[in-house]
Amino acid sequence: MLREKLKDYHIILASGSPRRQQFFKELDLDYVIDVREVEEVYDPQLKGADITDYLSHLKASVFTNLSEKDIVITSDTIVWKDNIAIGKPTSYAEAKQMLFGLSGQMHEVITSVCFTSKNRQKTIHDTTKVWFKTLTEAEIEYYLDNYKPYDKAGSYGVQEWIGYIAIDRLEGSYFNVMGLPTRLVYKTLMELSEKS
Repeated sequence: MLREKLKDYHIILASGSPRRQQFFKELDLDYVIDVREVEEVYDPQLKGADITDYLSHLKASVFTNLSEKDIVITSDTIVWKDNIAIGKPTSYAEAKQMLFGLSGQMHEVITSVCFTSKNRQKTIHDTTKVWFKTLTEAEIEYYLDNYKPYDKAGSYGVQEWIGYIAIDRLEGSYFNVMGLPTRLVYKTLMELSEKS
Protein backbone atom coordinates (compact mmCIF):
# COMPACT_ATOMS: atom_id res chain seq x y z
CA MET A 1 0.00 0.00 0.00
CA LEU A 2 2.73 2.49 1.02
CA ARG A 3 4.93 1.28 -1.82
CA GLU A 4 2.34 2.49 -4.35
CA LYS A 5 1.73 5.80 -2.57
CA LEU A 6 5.46 6.52 -2.33
CA LYS A 7 6.46 5.17 -5.74
CA ASP A 8 7.62 8.60 -6.91
CA TYR A 9 9.76 9.14 -3.81
CA HIS A 10 13.29 8.07 -2.94
CA ILE A 11 13.22 6.77 0.64
CA ILE A 12 16.60 6.88 2.40
CA LEU A 13 16.84 4.97 5.68
CA ALA A 14 19.79 6.37 7.61
CA SER A 15 20.08 3.54 10.11
CA GLY A 16 22.51 0.69 10.56
CA SER A 17 20.05 -1.14 12.82
CA PRO A 18 19.14 -4.52 11.34
CA ARG A 19 15.82 -4.34 13.19
CA ARG A 20 14.85 -1.01 11.64
CA GLN A 21 15.89 -2.24 8.21
CA GLN A 22 13.71 -5.33 8.65
CA PHE A 23 10.76 -3.20 9.73
CA PHE A 24 11.02 -1.11 6.57
CA LYS A 25 11.17 -4.24 4.48
CA GLU A 26 8.09 -5.65 6.25
CA LEU A 27 6.23 -2.35 5.82
CA ASP A 28 6.63 -3.15 2.10
CA LEU A 29 8.70 -0.06 1.34
CA ASP A 30 11.30 0.48 -1.34
CA TYR A 31 14.26 2.15 0.30
CA VAL A 32 18.02 2.50 0.27
CA ILE A 33 20.31 2.48 3.30
CA ASP A 34 22.69 5.39 3.74
CA VAL A 35 24.33 5.58 7.16
CA ARG A 36 26.53 8.59 7.87
CA GLU A 37 28.71 9.02 10.94
CA VAL A 38 27.50 11.61 13.44
CA GLU A 39 28.94 12.28 16.89
CA GLU A 40 25.91 11.69 19.09
CA VAL A 41 26.44 14.43 21.66
CA TYR A 42 23.58 16.36 23.22
CA ASP A 43 23.02 18.99 25.90
CA PRO A 44 22.85 17.18 29.27
CA GLN A 45 19.90 19.40 30.23
CA LEU A 46 17.72 17.65 27.63
CA LYS A 47 15.29 15.10 29.07
CA GLY A 48 13.44 12.07 27.68
CA ALA A 49 12.02 12.52 24.19
CA ASP A 50 13.87 15.83 23.79
CA ILE A 51 17.08 13.77 23.64
CA THR A 52 15.87 11.36 20.96
CA ASP A 53 14.22 14.20 18.98
CA TYR A 54 17.50 16.12 19.04
CA LEU A 55 19.62 13.12 18.03
CA SER A 56 17.30 12.12 15.19
CA HIS A 57 17.52 15.72 13.89
CA LEU A 58 21.30 15.65 14.29
CA LYS A 59 21.53 12.47 12.21
CA ALA A 60 19.43 14.15 9.49
CA SER A 61 21.56 17.32 9.47
CA VAL A 62 24.38 15.63 7.53
CA PHE A 63 22.09 15.03 4.55
CA THR A 64 22.35 18.12 2.38
CA ASN A 65 21.46 18.75 -1.26
CA LEU A 66 18.34 16.60 -1.14
CA SER A 67 16.27 16.38 -4.30
CA GLU A 68 12.53 17.16 -4.38
CA LYS A 69 11.59 13.49 -4.04
CA ASP A 70 14.06 12.42 -1.34
CA ILE A 71 12.79 11.53 2.14
CA VAL A 72 15.54 10.80 4.67
CA ILE A 73 14.45 8.87 7.75
CA THR A 74 16.62 9.03 10.87
CA SER A 75 15.89 7.61 14.28
CA ASP A 76 17.18 7.30 17.82
CA THR A 77 16.15 5.16 20.81
CA ILE A 78 17.01 5.48 24.48
CA VAL A 79 16.02 3.71 27.65
CA TRP A 80 14.85 6.29 30.20
CA LYS A 81 14.93 5.45 33.91
CA ASP A 82 15.17 7.57 37.04
CA ASN A 83 15.50 10.70 34.90
CA ILE A 84 18.62 9.29 33.22
CA ALA A 85 19.12 8.26 29.59
CA ILE A 86 20.61 4.80 29.18
CA GLY A 87 22.25 4.28 25.82
CA LYS A 88 24.26 1.40 24.38
CA PRO A 89 26.80 -0.37 26.58
CA THR A 90 30.48 -0.17 25.69
CA SER A 91 31.62 -3.24 27.65
CA TYR A 92 30.45 -6.46 29.27
CA ALA A 93 30.72 -4.88 32.72
CA GLU A 94 28.65 -1.87 31.69
CA ALA A 95 26.01 -4.10 30.05
CA LYS A 96 25.79 -6.17 33.23
CA GLN A 97 25.42 -3.03 35.35
CA MET A 98 22.66 -1.73 33.05
CA LEU A 99 20.66 -4.95 33.31
CA PHE A 100 21.01 -5.04 37.10
CA GLY A 101 19.68 -1.46 37.08
CA LEU A 102 16.61 -2.49 35.07
CA SER A 103 16.00 -5.65 37.12
CA GLY A 104 12.76 -5.58 39.12
CA GLN A 105 11.96 -2.06 37.89
CA MET A 106 9.92 -0.15 35.32
CA HIS A 107 11.70 1.83 32.61
CA GLU A 108 10.62 3.66 29.49
CA VAL A 109 11.83 3.13 25.95
CA ILE A 110 11.65 6.29 23.85
CA THR A 111 12.13 6.33 20.08
CA SER A 112 12.10 9.39 17.84
CA VAL A 113 11.88 9.27 14.06
CA CYS A 114 12.70 12.29 11.89
CA PHE A 115 11.42 12.59 8.30
CA THR A 116 13.44 15.10 6.27
CA SER A 117 12.76 16.24 2.73
CA LYS A 118 14.06 19.19 0.76
CA ASN A 119 11.39 21.59 2.02
CA ARG A 120 10.13 20.17 5.28
CA GLN A 121 10.95 18.14 8.35
CA LYS A 122 8.68 16.29 10.73
CA THR A 123 9.63 14.45 13.92
CA ILE A 124 7.53 11.95 15.84
CA HIS A 125 8.28 10.03 19.01
CA ASP A 126 6.74 7.25 21.03
CA THR A 127 7.18 6.02 24.60
CA THR A 128 6.63 2.48 25.90
CA LYS A 129 6.74 1.50 29.57
CA VAL A 130 8.44 -1.84 30.31
CA TRP A 131 8.40 -3.76 33.60
CA PHE A 132 11.21 -6.26 34.26
CA LYS A 133 11.05 -9.08 36.77
CA THR A 134 13.94 -9.38 39.20
CA LEU A 135 16.82 -10.95 37.29
CA THR A 136 19.45 -13.23 38.81
CA GLU A 137 23.12 -12.69 38.11
CA ALA A 138 23.18 -16.06 36.32
CA GLU A 139 20.34 -14.97 34.00
CA ILE A 140 22.09 -11.69 33.16
CA GLU A 141 25.41 -13.44 32.49
CA TYR A 142 23.73 -16.12 30.36
CA TYR A 143 22.10 -13.43 28.24
CA LEU A 144 25.28 -11.39 27.80
CA ASP A 145 27.37 -14.48 27.02
CA ASN A 146 24.95 -15.72 24.37
CA TYR A 147 23.44 -12.59 22.81
CA LYS A 148 26.01 -9.77 23.21
CA PRO A 149 23.54 -6.85 22.93
CA TYR A 150 26.12 -4.08 22.60
CA ASP A 151 24.23 -2.36 19.77
CA LYS A 152 21.05 -1.98 21.84
CA ALA A 153 19.94 0.81 24.17
CA GLY A 154 19.70 -0.46 27.73
CA SER A 155 21.72 -3.54 26.78
CA TYR A 156 18.79 -5.72 25.80
CA GLY A 157 16.64 -6.75 22.87
CA VAL A 158 12.96 -7.28 23.69
CA GLN A 159 12.76 -9.85 20.86
CA GLU A 160 15.59 -11.96 22.34
CA TRP A 161 15.78 -14.50 25.19
CA ILE A 162 15.85 -11.80 27.87
CA GLY A 163 12.55 -10.40 26.57
CA TYR A 164 10.97 -13.84 26.85
CA ILE A 165 11.96 -14.36 30.47
CA ALA A 166 12.28 -10.87 31.98
CA ILE A 167 9.36 -8.75 30.83
CA ASP A 168 6.39 -8.91 33.18
CA ARG A 169 4.38 -6.47 31.07
CA LEU A 170 4.61 -3.47 28.84
CA GLU A 171 2.37 -0.52 28.16
CA GLY A 172 2.52 0.88 24.64
CA SER A 173 4.05 -0.34 21.39
CA TYR A 174 6.14 -3.53 21.46
CA PHE A 175 7.76 -2.54 18.16
CA ASN A 176 8.82 0.79 19.68
CA VAL A 177 10.90 -1.18 22.20
CA MET A 178 12.56 -2.92 19.24
CA GLY A 179 13.50 0.51 17.90
CA LEU A 180 10.71 1.75 15.65
CA PRO A 181 7.12 2.85 16.36
CA THR A 182 5.95 1.23 13.13
CA ARG A 183 2.33 2.40 13.24
CA LEU A 184 3.46 6.05 13.58
CA VAL A 185 6.01 5.66 10.78
CA TYR A 186 3.29 4.26 8.54
CA LYS A 187 0.85 7.05 9.51
CA THR A 188 3.45 9.78 8.92
CA LEU A 189 4.56 8.42 5.54
CA MET A 190 0.92 8.18 4.46
CA GLU A 191 0.43 11.82 5.46
CA LEU A 192 3.57 12.91 3.62
CA SER A 193 2.49 11.09 0.47
CA GLU A 194 -0.91 12.81 0.56
CA LYS A 195 0.61 16.30 0.99
CA SER A 196 2.64 16.09 -2.18
